[in-house]
Order: sequence, then structure tokens, then C-alpha cells
Amino acid sequence: MKPLLAGRCLCGAVHYSVRDEFVYALNCHCSNCRRATGSAFKSFAGIERDKLRITRGEDSLLIFGDERASHDVRCKICGSLMFSVVRQGQYVHVTLGTLTDSPALSPTAHNFVGSKAPWYSITDQLPQHDEFG
Repeated sequence: MKPLLAGRCLCGAVHYSVRDEFVYALNCHCSNCRRATGSAFKSFAGIERDKLRITRGEDSLLIFGDERASHDVRCKICGSLMFSVVRQGQYVHVTLGTLTDSPALSPTAHNFVGSKAPWYSITDQLPQHDEFG
């Protein structure tokens, strides 16, 4: 069994653990991810939802979106976006910037570069996809 990785929000009110068994990792440049993070793109890793556990601060969670379907999970104190529930609630996209530990899998591609911020230039050699690759 793979080790557990620790993660937390900026203020430390919410902590989580997730298995280091990510299925995919990507950099998303869509306008929704840019708005949600306030950055040029969101680096995330996808994993089955049952492999992530909130270990502290469940009462400090803010759900944005449909709680029964796709939604973002933030800290309601500091606003950190920790993960998004996706794919009919079966997976989570963990924001890599909130991990305390380093995962075994790093982003393997850039998605939605057809709508990336015009002021940002991708300078690495990862594959680029106009939509979800």
C-alpha cells in the first residue's frame, strides 16, 4: 500500500490525508480553474474520492457548487481551494499546492491551453491539449 500524503489549507484550520495513488496529474488552464485559484492555471492530481480524508477541521469546510455532484472544497476561514469533487462524485482533483508532502506523480500535460491566459507562456516541454487531454 502506498503512503499517505498530508495536505492543509493556508491558515491550518483544515487538514487532509490522501493516498499517494494518484491516477493522473495535470495543469488546467481553463477559465474556471484560473478564477478558482487566482492563478494562470491549476495544478491538480486526480484520485478516487474514498482515498482522501479530512483529518482536521471538517466544520471549517466551504462547499462551492452542488454538494451531491461536482463541487469545490475550500477552507471557509482562509479560502484555500483544497480539492474539487468531479466525475459524478467518484473522483477528487487535489490541488497540488495544498499538499505538505510531495506526491510520486507530477503533472504530465497542460489542458485547455486553447483558453489559457494570454499573458502566460508555457515554457516546459509537457504535452499541450486544447481541451481535456
